[in-house]
Parts: sequence; structure tokens; C-alpha cells
Amino acid sequence: MDSSPILEIRDLDGMAGNICLFRKLHLTLDPGEKCTLSGASGSGKSTLLKMIMGFLPVPADTIFITGEELTAKSCWRLRKCVACVSQEPEIGKGKVCDILAAPFQYRSNRSLSFELKEAQQLFECFLLPADTLQKDMEVLSGGEKQRVALTAALLLKPKLLLLDEVAAALDARSKEAVRAYLASLKNTAILSVSHDVGDFLLSSRLEWMEDLQKGGGNARD
Repeated sequence: MDSSPILEIRDLDGMAGNICLFRKLHLTLDPGEKCTLSGASGSGKSTLLKMIMGFLPVPADTIFITGEELTAKSCWRLRKCVACVSQEPEIGKGKVCDILAAPFQYRSNRSLSFELKEAQQLFECFLLPADTLQKDMEVLSGGEKQRVALTAALLLKPKLLLLDEVAAALDARSKEAVRAYLASLKNTAILSVSHDVGDFLLSSRLEWMEDLQKGGGNARD
């Protein structure tokens, strides 16, 4: 059985133009593990998620996913096991059920199939009315769009799920429903960026950007 971390970050520097957001950052996430990442505004949390997704340049020997180094050549393949949901998701226009089904037409997802029943079950867990599937994305509220985007990501069965302030637009009841469901997932590792750590912790593991740059990676419960 492969015991490699699902995500390993070694001595990673994060830049925004000529400004260094973080330096020599270390982080390890095991398969199925949940971690909430917090820190001051501008500390590079969103930049870090973009680097893990391969959307920004990544220095050699710094990011490893399922034990394989993330490079310009490997990022397309490794991205198959990673999904990311942003604070203001843009997942297309049109009917919600069509948007959820669309990714399964891509060649990279041909091994998966769109299950309407599973989408309906996720909507129920996230307190979304069943008829949301037949609505147009443009009429949904910000909180509804966040939960639709989260559903779209989970339907693709990622081994690693990256969340960037995914509960920011949710009311207290919806936030708790989403938090409880994500915390219960056994086979999906989650790295969740959140300022609102008081009521959106997915586990007892809470990391701070400032600590990770010291190489310690100590959790603050």
C-alpha cells in the first residue's frame, strides 16, 4: 500500500511580482487528512492554492502530489486527482444540471460518469432545494453558487480538494451543513483556506502561514 503523502510542500517561496508573500514554506497532508489554513490578509494563502493547482510557476523539487513532483509536464496529469473551489466560483452559464454534467465529457474524466442521483444527494446534504438542478446559474445567490461549485468538485472524486474561503457566502445553517459533510469524508484530503476559523474547522488541525514558513508546521488547536 502506498503511504506517500497526498500533498508535500518543501521549501516553497511564493511571489506576487517582486513581492515575496511567503518563504521556505513546508506542509504535508496525508491521504484523507483535513487541514484548515489561516493567516493574515496578503500572506499568500490563495497564491499557495494556485501553485498547488499548477496555475502559477512552481520551482523544482517543491511541490509533490501523490508522491510525484509537480512540474509543467506533470501538472495536467496530476490535476486529475485535485479539485479546487474558489470564493467566487465561475463554473459556467446555463442550467445547473448541464453544468454539473459537462466535465464528464472531457477526455480526462471519461473514466467517470455523471450520476444525477449523487448530485441530488449532495444538494440535500448542502441544504440546496432539489429544483436548483433545473435553475439557471445566473439566478442563484452567491451561497448557492458556492455549494453548486462544491458539488461539481466532489462529483469528480478528487483525492485532494482545495477550498478557498468556500463558506464565505453561506449562512450559519448552510455553513455547518457543508462543514459537517466535508469533515466526514474518509477518502478525500482537504486543504481549506479560511479566515473564519471559529466555525469552519474541518478537523483539529489548524495551520498558520507564519508557522509553516519556519519549517515547523505545528498545529494550533
